[in-house]
Amino acid sequence: MTKVILITGASSGLGKATASYLLAHNFRVIGTSRNPKNNNSDTGFELLPFDLNKPEGGKELVKKVMEKTGRIDVLINNAGAGITGPVEETDMADIQSHFTTNFFGPITLIQKVLPVMREQKSGLIINVTSIGGYMGLPYRGIYSGSKSALGIVSEAVRMEVKRFGVDVVTLAPGDYSTDIAERRIYTLVKQNSPYHDVYKFSLDTIDKHVEQGADPNDFARMVHKIISCKKRKVHYQSGTFLQKLSLLLKRVLPDTVFEKIIINHYKV
Repeated sequence: MTKVILITGASSGLGKATASYLLAHNFRVIGTSRNPKNNNSDTGFELLPFDLNKPEGGKELVKKVMEKTGRIDVLINNAGAGITGPVEETDMADIQSHFTTNFFGPITLIQKVLPVMREQKSGLIINVTSIGGYMGLPYRGIYSGSKSALGIVSEAVRMEVKRFGVDVVTLAPGDYSTDIAERRIYTLVKQNSPYHDVYKFSLDTIDKHVEQGADPNDFARMVHKIISCKKRKVHYQSGTFLQKLSLLLKRVLPDTVFEKIIINHYKV
């Protein structure tokens, strides 16, 4: 039986690479995009409209997928957004919008998909978090917070639905060479802001990491590995050696020592 994959944010970046990779490996792939008509291409998989900033649309999305396929074997909550800026000067409306996109939207979709998977007595949910969600990063605190929140809720819902035959895991990517920087919310600080110069350096560092990021197909291969695995871990990470090393250092070093490493890296 061909497995049906529903992946959000499949019109670009990691989502598009993953959808294309899974399609090539004989999965039935249905992706989502805020504006599918603007993303017509020869990818071979169908794009349905879904906007994480309007999570109430999750019910209609799941209904459409079920009408087309009759089942949903894997949900990949991939769609999300970035946001940068000093916490003090980040607009509260932007913070709330960001959490709607990166946290409330995925949770809403999980709520709509779980009844289908419980009825099937099988299913897999992969929540795409971030290596940045394991630590507070300067000028990315809101982003780190949203991804951390999704990871923690994933641990809880995983235990709640295990007895129904449904598995929940997280996959935390590091930096990949995608267009994420073009879709990031940038907090604009004033020239006389006490954060101005350091924030600019941090932005340059962040963008450089993305430009030098790994091949998105590496991420897609990890997703395929998770789907194919029979005994899954709770959390997975995908990124460069140094990014994975940062997670180890975060676990073993005293908090203040690890903090100094981050401070020195971003020159804050």
